[in-house]
Amino acid sequence: MKKNIVLFILFILPIVAYLFFASGVNGFTKLDVITPKVSDFGQWQSLNGEEVKLENKITILGFGGVEVLKNRGNLFNLNEKIYQRYHTFEDLQFVMVCPLGTEEDIKKIMDALDEFTDVSHWHFLFTSPEIINEYYSQLHLKGHLDKYSGTPNVYIVDKARNVRGRKNTDEYKEGYSTFHPADLSNEMSDDFKVILYEYRAALKKNNNASKQLIK
Repeated sequence: MKKNIVLFILFILPIVAYLFFASGVNGFTKLDVITPKVSDFGQWQSLNGEEVKLENKITILGFGGVEVLKNRGNLFNLNEKIYQRYHTFEDLQFVMVCPLGTEEDIKKIMDALDEFTDVSHWHFLFTSPEIINEYYSQLHLKGHLDKYSGTPNVYIVDKARNVRGRKNTDEYKEGYSTFHPADLSNEMSDDFKVILYEYRAALKKNNNASKQLIK
């Protein structure tokens, strides 16, 4: 009898717990819309001269601030916990908006990341602190940029330019702290899985509809 109890605790209970928590994540069919239809980026300078837009992209959006080099650990956390795991997903981009004058700092950070990461889905835009603060204000978030026009938080923006998060739950969540790796590994990873599930389900539905039309 005791042997059976021990075996249950060691083998069966962990499996039951895993299935419970896994079903909890997948049970969310959609993330709430925190702010609908935010403005797309302006004609801002980019690090590599490429055009960067929100439209039709799932975007992890951040604001690096003047002290981005000093706070580079935040980018390394995001790179390790989220970027490396999901950056190969089609139509996903990581975009950091930074003040003009931080270009060389960003290049140093990217050179360091490039030693162990494919950085092709990292994008950086540069404009004045005034424009950055104006752009952030139209996101209508509860959080604020610091005096350096930066924040450790990053945000999930869907293909329709909606900021997504947890609005109608016990825990309001509009952004995810890159300063705390646990926030990225837990809340952000879970919510990002919901976004991927949502788009995969929509893609599957559209594919099935196309097959029905062909028939």
